[in-house]
Amino acid sequence: MGRMGSSGKDGLDGRDGVRGEKGDRGESGSPGKRGKKSGVKGRKGVFGKVGPPGLRGLQGASGLMGQRGAKGELGDRGAQGASGGCNCGSPARSAFSVAMTKSYPKEQRPIHFSRILLNEGNHYNTSTGKFVCVIPGVYYFSYDITVATRHLAIGLVHNGQYKIRTLDSNSGNHDVASGSTILQLQNSDQVWLQIYNTGQNGLFFDPFWTDSTFTGFLIYADQDYLNEAERKANAKEEKSL
Repeated sequence: MGRMGSSGKDGLDGRDGVRGEKGDRGESGSPGKRGKKSGVKGRKGVFGKVGPPGLRGLQGASGLMGQRGAKGELGDRGAQGASGGCNCGSPARSAFSVAMTKSYPKEQRPIHFSRILLNEGNHYNTSTGKFVCVIPGVYYFSYDITVATRHLAIGLVHNGQYKIRTLDSNSGNHDVASGSTILQLQNSDQVWLQIYNTGQNGLFFDPFWTDSTFTGFLIYADQDYLNEAERKANAKEEKSL
């Protein structure tokens, strides 16, 4: 066997081989470093669906009161309501009418009308001849006096002051003297009749054919009195419940 000869020249490239199958996916590499600049802002996305209502929040503070609006037009008249009531206990009532039982009473002092025709509330006192105000308000007073044999000078007195006076000059026949007035009275005020001139006392009484009368009654009570009476009645009712 002889010696190995020198290497020959390279031959021509061979044909490409058949493509092999896809290999398995390699492992993920470690995250790269964050870039120094932010990327370009993307386009605005499409609106999503409305979500379910959230829980009701706390009530906010009241706002400032607005300016008063212009007055509106007058509305149609409503139906008549039911009658109101007053819870002020017994109604405010005061009235009396009294008559004489003898002629020629004492002068310059209260005349005692001792026969009671009406005494609502017992505010007229037959012992003193005086009406005593219990319900403050406006009152009407009147008198009709039979006159005989003498002149009659009679007056209506309020707390010691004459409010009206009448003088009937008798000429020998029987006559009637009358007078009336309206007074504003307060609690405990007193009203009475009396002869104001000595010797002019012709007040006459006869049980068979003539009378002399004194009358008074409440026209309306003071509103303050009614309000206070209602307040007391309501308080009494609440206390009983």
